[in-house]
Amino acid sequence: MRAPAVRVPEELSARVPVEQRGPGLDRDGVRLLVSRGTEVSHHVFGELPGLLRAGDLLVVNTSPTLAAAVDGRVGHARVVVHFSTRGDDGRWAVELREPDGRGTTRARADVVEGRGCGGPAGTKVRLPGGARLVLEEPLSARGERLWWARVSGAEVPALLREHGRPIRYSYTERDQPLSVYQTVFALPPGDGAGSAEMPSAARPFTARLVAELVSRGVQFAPVTLHTGVASAESHEPPYPERFAVPEASARLINAVRAGDGRVVAVGTTAVRAVESAVGTDGVVRARAGWTDLVVTPERGVRVVEGLLTGLHEPEASHLLMLEAVAGRAAIDRGYDAAVRGRYLWHEFGDVHLLLP
Repeated sequence: MRAPAVRVPEELSARVPVEQRGPGLDRDGVRLLVSRGTEVSHHVFGELPGLLRAGDLLVVNTSPTLAAAVDGRVGHARVVVHFSTRGDDGRWAVELREPDGRGTTRARADVVEGRGCGGPAGTKVRLPGGARLVLEEPLSARGERLWWARVSGAEVPALLREHGRPIRYSYTERDQPLSVYQTVFALPPGDGAGSAEMPSAARPFTARLVAELVSRGVQFAPVTLHTGVASAESHEPPYPERFAVPEASARLINAVRAGDGRVVAVGTTAVRAVESAVGTDGVVRARAGWTDLVVTPERGVRVVEGLLTGLHEPEASHLLMLEAVAGRAAIDRGYDAAVRGRYLWHEFGDVHLLLP
């Protein structure tokens, strides 16, 4: 996909959550850009109930965000381990990164220069509390950043709870508590599973706003997709991720599609989950497991009609999905309006509602 013809100025990165920018602000105080084809309008997120209609369905991701960054050492060198995805065999897909001296991290030099994937097989990482991590093999035949690793001396969920912190990138101003990265839809990580990075499109929702939407006849269909890491300087297609579409949500989605309502996904993660559960006959069925689906304009979407999403960098692979939902012209027009309107980017930033 050709990147939108815009350049995102550095000052448009959202450095802190909206509720920390001024008194009286809540999560729903972010701005909301609405695209209906190439027509755009400007709102605040608290106006969402007036932009949807009775019978519409919001598909939401219930995955909780994990405190997925843990300090470690390889020999005498400091590293930060980003725990990405738990495998079926008990291993974890991880990324090793370097501290950048500013409280965040950067990709290790061997990855940036194309000389490796953060360390050869057998690399040992010392973790807090006496735990050990050993890199075993690259996650992908492409051999990029993530490795399957085995941890000994601790259970990873307990390790993350005690020693982990949310993954943070350099455009943010400071560390934030894990609660800042949880959405109102997140379920407790009862089995230790969750997302390495927040399903951020749902962050602006508050309990009050959800109640207002329900009172106006908007419905919700919960799905789960546990997101892996998506380092800011890398824009490769998404890796396989664990997902689940429950039976009740599948029935509700099919019923709305058979009526007059619109199926609007909250976030690209919800799109990936739902589109992974639809058959060639267009019927959504309960499914759970792993998905390697990459939604592109060529593949198209079979279920999702609208999308609520954050603003993605021009190189991000997510833009292929946006184009599949709304078309190229709408994305170009929306992103041009977002830059001219000084909308804020990234997980604490403003959001974009694409409607048919």
